[in-house]
Amino acid sequence: MVNRDIKDSGQKNLSADWQFEIAYNAALKLCTILLYSEGYRPEKVQAHYRTIRALPLILGNDKPCDAEYLDICRIKRNTVEYDYIGGVTKENASELRNYIQELREDVIHWLKMNHPEYLEYDDEP
Repeated sequence: MVNRDIKDSGQKNLSADWQFEIAYNAALKLCTILLYSEGYRPEKVQAHYRTIRALPLILGNDKPCDAEYLDICRIKRNTVEYDYIGGVTKENASELRNYIQELREDVIHWLKMNHPEYLEYDDEP
């Protein structure tokens, strides 16, 4: 699903809002993989927030800026999902897509080191 969302978020015929939302979904899935791998589930209230905030707790203390960035993305995603059209730019979507590709590699590395049993699928993008 992450690979699909990374690819789909780069579709040029989509609006920036939709590209961003798809890229955000990929990021959230990566954070969810980490959380579930450690045996946790977020509460329904603020589930996205809590899932994103778990990122540095699982990947390490060098990731607090990643959680901050993703939380800003969460807020932008909520704006374009619930408030109004045009809340993000193509550059915002591209930046998030690029970030996700790096996070994807970090998550795969972490899984190889901590939970290799969850890597039965081909990890090529």
